[in-house]
Amino acid sequence: MQRLIIAISGASGAIYGIRALQMLRQLGGFESHLIVSPSGARTIIEETDHTLEQVRAMADVVHEYRDIGSPLSSGSFATLGMLVAPCSIKTLSGIAHSYDSELIVRAADVCLKERRRVVLMLRETPLHAGHIDLMQQATRNGAIIMPPVPAFYFRPASIAELVDQTTSRALSLLGIDVPSAQHWKEPPAPQA
Repeated sequence: MQRLIIAISGASGAIYGIRALQMLRQLGGFESHLIVSPSGARTIIEETDHTLEQVRAMADVVHEYRDIGSPLSSGSFATLGMLVAPCSIKTLSGIAHSYDSELIVRAADVCLKERRRVVLMLRETPLHAGHIDLMQQATRNGAIIMPPVPAFYFRPASIAELVDQTTSRALSLLGIDVPSAQHWKEPPAPQA
């Protein structure tokens, strides 16, 4: 069974992390490891109908935000990688600068040093030069910056469909195929 770390930090968009946990459970074959920052916990309450306890119950293993002695702090704890959904600017800054003062940043730093994928669903707009510099540094470190920009080519009928499409796209960057995901269609073959 492959392990995947899901982190929910304190930016708008906690639903992306929640849907990632739900999708992993539906797919089977994955062991989810959840970290929620204090601000992420607040965002869950403010933006969703879920309680923190309900979200924690969706994960196979829950790790405390301040526990840098967690197994996730060691490269010897093999994981597929990490999804930070959503990723706040504060978390991006910590990852960009390897400021390992808490478990989300430490786990991401470990994944990057072990050359595992780290996908950051950065939730901020508009951006100033400092934000762009942080994204550039995190990318140089090996992270994948994926703002949750909705796709409209599949003609979504609801916000839930937009969330599912974006979340499945983020999981695909980690090598996880979500069969229900809508993909851009290839153009038809030219007629002879």
